Amino acid sequence: MLIRLLDKAFRERPDARRLPLPQPPERGPFRRGFWRSPLRGPWLASLLSAALLPLIIITAVTGFLSHVAYETELTGNSITGSDGILAPVYRALDWPAGWAWLYAVNQGLHIVAGFAAAPLLLAKLWAVIPKLWERPAVRSAAHAIERLSLALLVGGALFVFVTGVFNIQIYYPWDFSFVPSHYYASFIFLAALAFHIALKLPVMRKAFRENGVLRPLREDLAGTRAEAPSASESVATEPEPATISRRGFVAVVGGTSVGLTVMMAGQSIGGPLRDLALLAPRGRDYGSGPNDFQVNKTAATAGVTSAQTGPSWTVEVTGRRKETLTRDELLAMPQATHELPIACVEGWSTTQTWTGVPLAALARLVGAEDAEELTVESLQEAGSFRDASLNTAQFSDPRSLLALQVNGADLSLDHGFPARVIVPGLPGVHNTKWVATMTFRSA
Repeated sequence: MLIRLLDKAFRERPDARRLPLPQPPERGPFRRGFWRSPLRGPWLASLLSAALLPLIIITAVTGFLSHVAYETELTGNSITGSDGILAPVYRALDWPAGWAWLYAVNQGLHIVAGFAAAPLLLAKLWAVIPKLWERPAVRSAAHAIERLSLALLVGGALFVFVTGVFNIQIYYPWDFSFVPSHYYASFIFLAALAFHIALKLPVMRKAFRENGVLRPLREDLAGTRAEAPSASESVATEPEPATISRRGFVAVVGGTSVGLTVMMAGQSIGGPLRDLALLAPRGRDYGSGPNDFQVNKTAATAGVTSAQTGPSWTVEVTGRRKETLTRDELLAMPQATHELPIACVEGWSTTQTWTGVPLAALARLVGAEDAEELTVESLQEAGSFRDASLNTAQFSDPRSLLALQVNGADLSLDHGFPARVIVPGLPGVHNTKWVATMTFRSA
C-alpha cells in the first residue's frame, strides 16, 4: 500500500510529464536480448526461493540462539555490545547446561544449513540477474524502493554467506571483526528479505498457478522452452536452444547442496561421515594420543608460555573469601570424570573424557554457593574472549569442571594445561584455557 501511494504521488507530480527519465543506449548486459538462457523466469526463481527460504530460517534462528549461548549480558562475553535493541531478549534467555550437546547441535545446524543454502543462493542470483541490469534503473518511486531493497538483499546475502564461509575456514582477509560484522549484516539481510518476500509472494503464487509447482521438472531437454517474455524481465526475449533442462539444472544445484550438507555434517557428527568432511578446517584425521583432537587456538597463538604454566602456576579462586591453589592441591581434591563435547562456532565438535574439580566444589570452597555469575580469566594475552563468564546453571552443573586431565592424561599445553574450564552445552570459546583466576559474584 505504501509503495503504491508513493508511486501514485510520483506519477501525479505536476512536472512528472515534463521530466522524462533518460533512456541510456541498450548495450551489453543492459540490453534485455543479451540474456539468452530459456531457463530463466518466474517459475525457476520461485522454486529456488521456496527451497532457499527454510534453510535461511534455520540459519537465522540458530545464529540468534548461538548469540544467546554467548550470554552477552555477562562480563566479558560480548563483542557486539550488550545494549542493543535485542538486549532485553538476551537478558531474559539463559543458555542452559543440562543438555551437553545443545550448542553442538545448534551450531552444526547453523553451519550445515548455511552451506546447503549457498548453491541455491547462487542459482537464484543467476536466475534473476537480468533484473539487476534492467533499464531505466529507476522508473518510479515504487521501483526505486524495490531496487534499494534488492541492493540490500543481494549485498547482505553475499556478505553474510562469504564471511561465514571464510570464518569456517578460519581465514580472515579483512581488517574488521567477524562476529559483530556478520551479526549486524544478518539483520540487514533479513529485513530486506522480509520486504522482498512480501513484494514477490504474488509473483510466486502466479508462477506456480500457471506452471505448476513441479510440472516443468517433467520436461526433457527437447521440451524445455522459455516462459512468456511478458511474465518477467528475467525471461529471455531472444532465447537460445536449451543446453540443459530445468530438471537437470535443479538436479545439479540440489546435488551440490546435498553434497555440501554431507561434507559439513561430517565435522559436526563425526564417525563415518568425518572421512567425507573435505572442508573441515581442522582436518579429518587425528593421532591416537589422548590430546590428539582439534584445537582452535594454540598456546603460541595465545601468547602462553611454559614459564607461565610451570610449577609456580596457581589459580586464584574468589568468592566470600579467597583461595590460591596450586595444581597439586587441585589434584588432591575430589575429582570427577565426565564425557563432554566441545563445540566451536565454526561448526566442528569433538567429545572427550575430562577429569577435574567440579566448579560447584570450588564455589563451596570460597563460600559462594549462592553466586549468580562466575568470571574466568585466562593467562593468554589480551584479545577476544580472554575472559568469559558463566551463569548459575552452567557453573553449578555437576559435570562442569576445572579440568586437569583429558582421556586419562594431563592436558597438553595447547589444550589448556595446567587447567581449563569445560562446561556441558557451552560454546567452545567460553571453555577457557590456561585459567588464571576464577571470581564468583553474587547479586
